[in-house]
Amino acid sequence: MEQIEYDALEEDESYVPFWQCKQYAARHTPEKAKDDIKVHKLAEDSDAGEVKIEEEESDVSWEMEELQISSQDLPKKISHSARVHTLNLRRNLNQLENIWKEKILINEKIRGELKACRLRIEKLEKERDSVAEEIKAEEEAGNIAAVFRLHGTYRRVVTELHNEEDIESTITLMQQENEYELWQVDTEQVKFEGLRDQVQKEEGEYNKQRIEQAEQRVQKEQLAILQAQHRHKRELHKEVEDLEERELRHRKAVEAAQKNHEKAVQFLKETMSRVHQKEAEEEVKTRENMEKRMQAILSLKNSIAANRENLRVRQAQNKVKAAEAKKQEMREKEAVLAEGGNVIQHLYHQKRLQEFEKQKHDLEEQQKLRKVEIVRRILQEEAYMKKQKKQISNDTSKSLDETQRVSKPRSKALQYVEEAFREKPDLESKPKKWRSPSLDEGSLFGDLSTELREERTHEKKMEEDEEEQNMFDQPEFTGLWEQGYEQYEEITSEFDSKPVGGTKMEKEILAATLDKLRNGIIQKQVAAGHEFKGCPFYSKPSVIHFKDFEVGKAYKKRVILTNASYGINYCRLMGISEDLKDFVRIHFNPPGQLCTGMSCEMMVTFKPMINEDLKGEVMLSAQTGRFSIPLKCTIKKCSLAVDKEFIDFGTHVIGETILRTITLTNQGALGTKFQLQTPTDVEAMRLTTAKSSPGRVASFDSIGAISEDTTRCSSVVPRASRKMEMKTDSRTTENLGPVEPSSSEAGIETENVKELESPPGEKTVEIKLGEVTKGEIGPSSTVKLQIIFTPLIPGEVEAEFEITFDNPDCKSIHLRARGAALDLPVWVSKPNIDLRICMYDRLYQDSIVFQNRGKTALHLKFEVCKELKLHMDVLPKIGYINAQASFSIQLKFLPRQSLPEDAGKYFDKETGVLEAPLTVLIVGQVLYFTKPIQVTVHAIVTSSNLEITPAEVDFGYCTIYEVVTSTIQITNRSILPQEFGFVGIPEFIEVQPNDGFGTLLPLESLQMDIIFKAQKAKEYKMDLTCKTAINRQFKVSCKAIGVHPPLALSHSLIRFAATALNDMSTAILYVINSHTSRNYFAYDVPRIGKGDVAPVGPTFFEFLIPEGSPIDIMPSVGSVLPGEKCLVRVCFRPTLSEQSIKEEAVRIQQKTLEARAVPRKESIKETEVPSKKEKREPKSEKKSAKKSPGRTSPKSTGHTSPPKHSVKANKSDIFTACLLKPDDIKPDSDVYFAAQTASFQRFSGQFERHIVPCFVASSAVSTDPKKSTKLNYSPYNTLYLELCCPSVAPPIIIISDNGRNNISFGEVAVGQRVLKKVEIQNISQAPLEVGFSILSPLGPFVLLNAVGILEPGNSAPLLISFSPQESKRFYENLEVRSSKAVLRLNITGQGLAPSVVCSVQDGVINMGYVLSNDSVTTTFKLQNVSAVALQYSIKLDSLSVTRHEEQQKRPPFLGSGREASSLVGTQNFSGLSVFSVSPVEGILDPGITQDFTVTFSPDHESLYYSDCLRVELFNKEIAHVIHLKGASRNHMMFVEGGDPLDVSVESLSITPTYEDSTKDQEETAKLVLLKLQCVQTQNTITPAVREIYIGSVRTSQTSGRKSVEFTLENLPLLNHNGFSAEPVKGMVEPGQRKAISVSWVPPAGFDLKYPATATAQLTVKGDIIEKYKIICSALVISS
Repeated sequence: MEQIEYDALEEDESYVPFWQCKQYAARHTPEKAKDDIKVHKLAEDSDAGEVKIEEEESDVSWEMEELQISSQDLPKKISHSARVHTLNLRRNLNQLENIWKEKILINEKIRGELKACRLRIEKLEKERDSVAEEIKAEEEAGNIAAVFRLHGTYRRVVTELHNEEDIESTITLMQQENEYELWQVDTEQVKFEGLRDQVQKEEGEYNKQRIEQAEQRVQKEQLAILQAQHRHKRELHKEVEDLEERELRHRKAVEAAQKNHEKAVQFLKETMSRVHQKEAEEEVKTRENMEKRMQAILSLKNSIAANRENLRVRQAQNKVKAAEAKKQEMREKEAVLAEGGNVIQHLYHQKRLQEFEKQKHDLEEQQKLRKVEIVRRILQEEAYMKKQKKQISNDTSKSLDETQRVSKPRSKALQYVEEAFREKPDLESKPKKWRSPSLDEGSLFGDLSTELREERTHEKKMEEDEEEQNMFDQPEFTGLWEQGYEQYEEITSEFDSKPVGGTKMEKEILAATLDKLRNGIIQKQVAAGHEFKGCPFYSKPSVIHFKDFEVGKAYKKRVILTNASYGINYCRLMGISEDLKDFVRIHFNPPGQLCTGMSCEMMVTFKPMINEDLKGEVMLSAQTGRFSIPLKCTIKKCSLAVDKEFIDFGTHVIGETILRTITLTNQGALGTKFQLQTPTDVEAMRLTTAKSSPGRVASFDSIGAISEDTTRCSSVVPRASRKMEMKTDSRTTENLGPVEPSSSEAGIETENVKELESPPGEKTVEIKLGEVTKGEIGPSSTVKLQIIFTPLIPGEVEAEFEITFDNPDCKSIHLRARGAALDLPVWVSKPNIDLRICMYDRLYQDSIVFQNRGKTALHLKFEVCKELKLHMDVLPKIGYINAQASFSIQLKFLPRQSLPEDAGKYFDKETGVLEAPLTVLIVGQVLYFTKPIQVTVHAIVTSSNLEITPAEVDFGYCTIYEVVTSTIQITNRSILPQEFGFVGIPEFIEVQPNDGFGTLLPLESLQMDIIFKAQKAKEYKMDLTCKTAINRQFKVSCKAIGVHPPLALSHSLIRFAATALNDMSTAILYVINSHTSRNYFAYDVPRIGKGDVAPVGPTFFEFLIPEGSPIDIMPSVGSVLPGEKCLVRVCFRPTLSEQSIKEEAVRIQQKTLEARAVPRKESIKETEVPSKKEKREPKSEKKSAKKSPGRTSPKSTGHTSPPKHSVKANKSDIFTACLLKPDDIKPDSDVYFAAQTASFQRFSGQFERHIVPCFVASSAVSTDPKKSTKLNYSPYNTLYLELCCPSVAPPIIIISDNGRNNISFGEVAVGQRVLKKVEIQNISQAPLEVGFSILSPLGPFVLLNAVGILEPGNSAPLLISFSPQESKRFYENLEVRSSKAVLRLNITGQGLAPSVVCSVQDGVINMGYVLSNDSVTTTFKLQNVSAVALQYSIKLDSLSVTRHEEQQKRPPFLGSGREASSLVGTQNFSGLSVFSVSPVEGILDPGITQDFTVTFSPDHESLYYSDCLRVELFNKEIAHVIHLKGASRNHMMFVEGGDPLDVSVESLSITPTYEDSTKDQEETAKLVLLKLQCVQTQNTITPAVREIYIGSVRTSQTSGRKSVEFTLENLPLLNHNGFSAEPVKGMVEPGQRKAISVSWVPPAGFDLKYPATATAQLTVKGDIIEKYKIICSALVISS
């Protein structure tokens, strides 16, 4: 992730988006046409191409290395089992949450039903009261009928009221049960809070892993794309070279083809003639072949008929022969019967002889055929070799050597075949003997090397294939075409020319082959890459053992050999050991090749001649090496053994006799004599005396074993202080009796039984021998020997015996016996009584069993030590135990609290261990029975107390709307686990966990939560009882004060759903004021404990939100009137803290600087060494580098020495990276927002719990509004609102503009449309269906595209346009909605009205007069005075699309005095526009002035050229309209002014023709009308003045005259009528104009009612002379 973030920060340097790589790859797909063009271009400039390719290769390799480095950090993969476990936990948590929601819904429904039920009860109570009042009223009125009717109604109402009350109680009970279940569910949820956090963490890790895997896949794809680009460039470069080579080859091929064509043309005619000739010959041959085939078919038909006849004859002959054979067989049967022989045996022998002869004959035929075939093939090969010798004449020596090498094995094979045939007559004359192959037989094949064998096997396979093919190719009958075969040549003597031994090389090959055969032919077997090692064949039996053989007899054994190798193998007998050759014969037929798992048999025959053990082995050989089977031959022997060499009699009472039997077994096949006696060199008896004590008894009892003749009855009691088990005999063994010898003990000599009592004067012997002491034991038989133990003296005794044999090969067997004698007949099965762990004041019992070994009844007395008489007792205290019987007593142990003081030395106070003695006295014992029996009672005494801290719990003040929890600690002071439980708990208290039940381990402490919920305002005092499993009670006193606050919250716990960062979740609750009455008898009034009741009136509340929490409560302060409620909205907006984002930004900057510092260090190290070398280079290299500027040397480009300050800069970067602080990061910087986006991607989730206190203050209703009311505030009335706020990472984030969600369009001109792209990405692990909020349809913002489904890890662009229509600031929110969260985008923009100033003030540009086909230009300016750039376009109405529609309308002069709608006038005949403007469109930056040029270029004479120029902004708004005017003349002079006499539309005006232009100018004088109006006031008359202008057109065309002259004639007439004009004459320079002013004053006597008229002539001289008739008309008007 860190590497990816670093790449994102330096996008301009190294990051290439995935879609750009795809487009790049798509643009560079190989297409034939494009590649050809590129190839030609590259071929023209190959040197530059190579340089570019090298540079691109370096860039690509650098990018590939960077991508590979970034993809090295692989994420730790989460296992499938962990993922399944997380999913199961999530499912269980969701189920628990669903159950909780369901319980809440049910609770709300029950509350609604309960509320409705209470309303019905109130209604029925009111109805009951009203009916009661009506009854009273009617009774007073005396209306009996109404009273009875009302009584019925009253009873009905009361019945319904009772029913409703029952329903209310039922619903209340249901509500309590449901609330209890809801509380249990809440408790379970609290338990699983840790699991929920763990699940969220694991899900976050899994999401992070998915994101990292997706990014790694993108990096791999980028790497693949870069590699593909590199490969494509290589291929393209290679294609250029291939094309050049192809073109060169093509040119050469064309030249060669032309030469070949010329040659081919020459030989074509000759070839055609030859072809025709061959065709004619082939036709002749085909005809001859057809005739031959016809004859062959006829001969075939005849031969078929002849063969049929032959077959019939042969069948008849066979039948005759069969009849004769049957007759002959009958005769032979009769002859055999006559001789008295067996007919069936005779026939069987005859049949076998015939089969043998037939097989012999077939074998001879096959050998002949094979010999012929071998000879034929050898001859063919020799003929082939001769042909090769003729063809290869240059290298004769090599060819001869090769032919000799090839012919040698063939000649050897031929010799072997001939020798076999030569020996055949000798073999036939001698009887055939079959024997197994040996080493000598294998030498026959030694002549052929392994290479020859491979060639023979290969040839054999080829022959078989050819035979199979020829089986179907050969016809049934031979035809005529097979008669021309060549007969085989006879084998000459040249094949026998070489000796049998062969050449020197063949002898060396033969010697090497024989060595291999002697050492075993080893060929490795390899299967599936494993080489076989080990024995190739498995033998059954693995060892051939001839056991207990007798000389002169023959023994046989069959051995099965199984192939255990990896493949096909063979087995061959190599021989046996030298010691066994005279006695062992092996019959083994080699089976040939055996597959894996197949087996073969081998028979081994053994005939001993000497009576000795023999050992050896059978040696075999396989393909993988030699192996052997061990072979042993053993004679008859004696194998003697006893079942036990040590006899332990155990512990017995004095005077008893115990018998033990041992078994002597002979497992061999040879019998012998034995004798059981005491050894002479060892003392006969060893007596060990010791004093009789209870410790000695215990030691003997621990060692004693129970014999086969006695019954074991012992009990085992485990103790901590003992390390072994106590075993004792339960009864004495039986007396010694006579022993009868078994059938296998025939021939054993018996002696008289010795007396048990030794004579006086001799040493006492307690361990003696039985009756049988010597005898003979046969093969595979057993003998039983007896040893007798008679204890006389207390103590332990041992004896040794020895069994000797007559057979010198048999070793003596030594026996040892041991026994112990006791003087006490009574013993205890459990001398140590372990009561384990006991508690004080608890009764423990156990039984003690006593055993009597004696043969008389005994009187026992049991005593407890005086220190423990208060704590321990025995029942009964006196008892009798019968002979050889048992007696049990009951031990009772009740430890009291005074045990540590009473027990004294028997009790350890530190460990609590008790070891108490119990004495057993035998009353009336005689002689040495004087010591008592000691029994020890062991116990560990411990306390049963539970310690509860604290013993008193004070909950303090608790409102009825909240739950107060206090923690207590329970400690088990016992060393035993104890079960406990809190019982009798009141309904307003709850103990958790496990409802107050549990088990405490020894010395364990457990914390329990006591949960208190006040039901009403009062003081609570109670005791909680904790009981243990032994019925002990421990109490905890609790007290609290219940508070009923004046206000209540509808919800005291709000669980927000998992909310994404920068998203918002909202919950609604109500603050309720239900306090309407101070009557505490009828209602639960708000008060603290038993204090004063809160006043009725408006109650104020204030929520105090914790500082820095993402919680918002609206309203946080307010008041609620009695009986009303106030809605409060709680909002949860999780965000990342500013400090964490700044720390992440510092971390990113440090990594960036460190990553930049590493390559700088490497470059500095690399450049230090070359910089030193460059100083030593001669100046010639520098000059050569200057001469070749096209290619720069690597020293000058790749290894430039860095400046000195670069090292300092590198160190300064690292120093600044170390000094970066979070406070230096500005919240509006790009680094801050990039760090915020990175934190979003790495955010794994967070759970917060906030408790918001709500302070309550109440006030009484004041009658006087002027008086201020006092607020009754108490901290005990404070309500608490608990908020559970889980926050998760946002599923959708913004990745463009460093993750900013504020989209600012800035200042945009009105009417302009600006687009912005916002890139969003799905960082969750599931596809999201994305929706969007609706922007204002009348607003300037529009979302142009929408995204449907966004896959995990994918990104999508959003296009938003801003087109303001007003000059103001716009603000709007766009919500990107998904199923998990909402992403809010803040869109802002400023609309500005565009303002452009034009230099044309009156909106008209008059171009003046221009000669036809000439042009004139003028300029005007536009300045952008707004703060935004403006896009303008200049449009002319004459070029508008709607111009033709305007021309179809009625001309304006035909209308009723309305103005013209179009300003377009006369246009050029050529179709080109008269007016043109440049530039036509562009962008005006703020404050910039643009010059525009207008060109007027008419092509004919007209006075009404005009057009309309419009300046449009953004192709919508028209900023300025300019009227363009101009006039054109064919000549250089013009007259303007006066009133119009014609229309402005050119189509309706008089167009002069060519004939009219040739007329006299006098006849065609032009008219100019001047209308003058004189204004008359009361006393004076203002003269009227008008002007006409004479001008000269400035032109670049050459003409004779450059100035224009004018003359005004007929002036007297004008003056007579009151008109005056001046100047009368004048001259006008080109480009200038002069005015003639005409004024009129009414002359004397002029009738003001009528107008005055006069005419004058104006002559204008320029390039031509023109005359104008000026008509002056004057009129007097009043003011």
